[in-house]
Amino acid sequence: MTVPVRELQTPAWASRSFRYLLGSEATSLAGSAVSTIALASLAVLELRATATEVALLAFVGQLPSTLALWAGALSDRYDKRRQLLGSDLAAAGALVSVPVAAVAGVLTIGQLYVVLFLLGAARVVHDAAAISLLPAVVAPNQLHNANSKLGAASSVADSAGSNAGAALISAVGPAVAVLADVASFLVSAVLVGRMRPTQPPARRDAHRSLVQDIVAGVRYVVGQPTIRTVIAALSVLSFGLAILNTYWAFYLLTTLDISPTAFGVIMGVGSLGSLAGALLAPSITARIGIGPTIVAGFAVSPLAQLPLLLAGPGLRWEIVLAAALTVQLFWATASGTSQRSLRQALCDPRYQGRMQAASTTVTAGSRPLAAAIAGALALLLDVPTVLAIGAILQVVPVLLLLASPVRALRTMPVPPASTSVPPAREGEA
Repeated sequence: MTVPVRELQTPAWASRSFRYLLGSEATSLAGSAVSTIALASLAVLELRATATEVALLAFVGQLPSTLALWAGALSDRYDKRRQLLGSDLAAAGALVSVPVAAVAGVLTIGQLYVVLFLLGAARVVHDAAAISLLPAVVAPNQLHNANSKLGAASSVADSAGSNAGAALISAVGPAVAVLADVASFLVSAVLVGRMRPTQPPARRDAHRSLVQDIVAGVRYVVGQPTIRTVIAALSVLSFGLAILNTYWAFYLLTTLDISPTAFGVIMGVGSLGSLAGALLAPSITARIGIGPTIVAGFAVSPLAQLPLLLAGPGLRWEIVLAAALTVQLFWATASGTSQRSLRQALCDPRYQGRMQAASTTVTAGSRPLAAAIAGALALLLDVPTVLAIGAILQVVPVLLLLASPVRALRTMPVPPASTSVPPAREGEA
């Protein structure tokens, strides 16, 4: 059964737990935007990381994504709120070691490897719990609206964090700027602690191992054609982007001679496109349909890489790159919000964590391999050629979606009554 997309725009704001989840996600993302710029600046400009070391940093940071299936099975078995708390505190603990070591004069590239691995592990646990928790925080017909608000808040947080990161790095240096992300994780933990979601009963069957739960989850996802197709397209797009992103910051900071401040501004301006895409996603899907919105987001991505491949040093190109990133993130966020809502609406609540984890495994889980391949390619080819390969690969998922029923999907499916998650309790308002 399906309903028009416009009927899925019932406000999700009435749920107190949703407001806390929204605040938690936005706060931690703002902090992470600061540390993304700060850690890249530390590695490239202060620790003088080589191209190979930059690729290895990307590889190590993405490596924990390969454990996503385990995180998904755990999120379906145990309390998701506690998993959010634990991941926030673990991330804060890992990050605080960076400024401490920098002040002591003992910071090394090896320590950044460890910190990025721990941050990646915390993020995998956090994402599996947070994304699969959303259907327990809002009613099924509020999912698209809730994802739109989460996307908008995340975009604002990312933009604010990028600009704040650029300012903080200029004012206090990249190492001390990392403390902003430490504080953001602590605030996020406080907000998560105040949540009271209506979660499905925990599945802690002593006769079933985690491996059996993982296998059951994978079989479920493989048996859902629409979910399976979207995840396959996401995985290929992610692989292409990961090859390109391995050297994106390195290329901008070195070959194009963009300063850390300008780098932060480009990311901040680009995030405005993400904000607009999140806010307008329900309206776009109502006008052109859920399927075309998803396809458009995938199609814009490879086209948006052309300015990067043609760019040279100078303010004019910095403006062009910011504009291209803005357009890319607008459609990426509108498409991402729509495909996430589509997958959540179609998925049985008992498999939400494992479905999201399956998506993470084949998308984020492919990034370490992509980073390793990018590093190997850079030994044989120049960096611009590696960037071009990453851009060309992003055409493949567009072809996958155009050949599937997703392109013709105009309305948002709703879950059968037997698998719907009940709306939030009255006490949540």
